[in-house]
Amino acid sequence: MNAMTTDSVPSLAKEALNPPPAWGRRTRIMGILNVTPDSFYDGGRHNLPDDAVVQARRMESEGADWIDIGAESTRPGATPVSEDEELRRLLPVIDQVHQACQCPISVDTSKASVARAALQAGATWVNDIRGLQGDVAMAGVVAAAGASVIIMHSQRGTDYPDGVVTGINRFFETSLRIAEKAGIARECVVLDPGIGFGKTTAQNLEILRELREFRRLGLPLLVGVSRKSVIGHVLNLPPEERLEGSLAATVVAVAAGADAVRVHDVQAQVRVARMADAVYRVSHG
Repeated sequence: MNAMTTDSVPSLAKEALNPPPAWGRRTRIMGILNVTPDSFYDGGRHNLPDDAVVQARRMESEGADWIDIGAESTRPGATPVSEDEELRRLLPVIDQVHQACQCPISVDTSKASVARAALQAGATWVNDIRGLQGDVAMAGVVAAAGASVIIMHSQRGTDYPDGVVTGINRFFETSLRIAEKAGIARECVVLDPGIGFGKTTAQNLEILRELREFRRLGLPLLVGVSRKSVIGHVLNLPPEERLEGSLAATVVAVAAGADAVRVHDVQAQVRVARMADAVYRVSHG
């Protein structure tokens, strides 16, 4: 594949998910589509483009608002993959899902070059687990494309001298300065506190309890806790038995102010989120 310059990234072909006033009316559902052999829950299930398209169509029919496609596992202990390998796994899937589905696509990557190629192939979101603080070129790629970006918090280790909530908010403030300097429109930014990334079980639970503390930055919040180890540690269950815990976490997240949840089990999560919306949101639709 020929490399592209930042200036060659196309403008969005599909309308972004988050123009105001859509946020806040109901909880948005991001369906997870991993095209990896080693993801902690669904690794190897959807590696082939045809299988990935079937899963994407299923998630869309079940109510997913957008689909997050990742080609490099970020589970603890996962082996990093090269840019070439990530692109080899990713681009055929994005291309075919873009053609087969109407809902927007996000690319789950921390490499600017991969994000650039994914945006050219049909993605309209970048889900960066390093929150624009990993690859220094990432913010420029997002800005040039006019894409939306999910800024996720992550760090090495679990040390937060001033507490986990304060530490995450400081990280977000740094990322937002990077986004602003690059020219990313504020309405194109979503924040994700990064449950499971450099946090203990107790810290992950605190994030869920204190989720409203992240709203002071005035941006939509995405929560990704589906089938993660925090649920396994609380319930002493493996990933394949963590559905009920994931659903409970979604209800907690909605009650605490989440605008979107990133999930594996779209149909069940949509139903739970709609019920939680009916209880906790003044208006929904």
